Amino acid sequence: MSFQAAWTTLPAGPAALAAKTGAPIVHVAIRRSIDGRTYQVTNLFADLTVFENLLLGVQAVEPSRFAVHRPARTYRHLVARAEALLRDWGLWDARDALVRELSYGVQRQVEIVLALARGPRLLLLDEPMAGLSPGERVTVSGMIRRLDGAIALLLIEHDMDVAFEVAGTITVLHEGEVLAEGEAAAIKGDARVREIYLGAEGMFRKGG
Repeated sequence: MSFQAAWTTLPAGPAALAAKTGAPIVHVAIRRSIDGRTYQVTNLFADLTVFENLLLGVQAVEPSRFAVHRPARTYRHLVARAEALLRDWGLWDARDALVRELSYGVQRQVEIVLALARGPRLLLLDEPMAGLSPGERVTVSGMIRRLDGAIALLLIEHDMDVAFEVAGTITVLHEGEVLAEGEAAAIKGDARVREIYLGAEGMFRKGG
């Protein structure tokens, strides 16, 4: 069983996301200019620094990505954009660290900022809390809440506390079928969700 939490000001569903991004939902998921995504396992350049990862991310949506004979660092606007992202998201002090030397939680933060470097209108986060410590979960959850409201967010998450905290609309899947869909309060009160997910008495101990 898993949750799809759509954090957007529009109604849930493909039509709403298409309206939000200006393109059919099938096309939205693959269009480089509007899509940002992260995966369950971090997907970074481990032997590059945090700054170098972000610089490549910024350059990925620029025509200069095809200029293989000119170093990315020589493009002042790309450097400025990467540095701004580092400062805005609290990663400036880690800019010169190799990604492989970072904790998994910090790597997750870098990956989210890397997705934002593309300037997405639709951001896909696949279980961003997977493998994180409680403290790291708080940090990453805070990052998600800080996202620009103009970005439509599709969040796949098994941690129900996180889903309820950050999502406007929640879709509960069970055995490949939609079990329930609605706002957090409605999902919390759904007897089927309570029974199937953790048991009627064991679910939502924190949230009531």
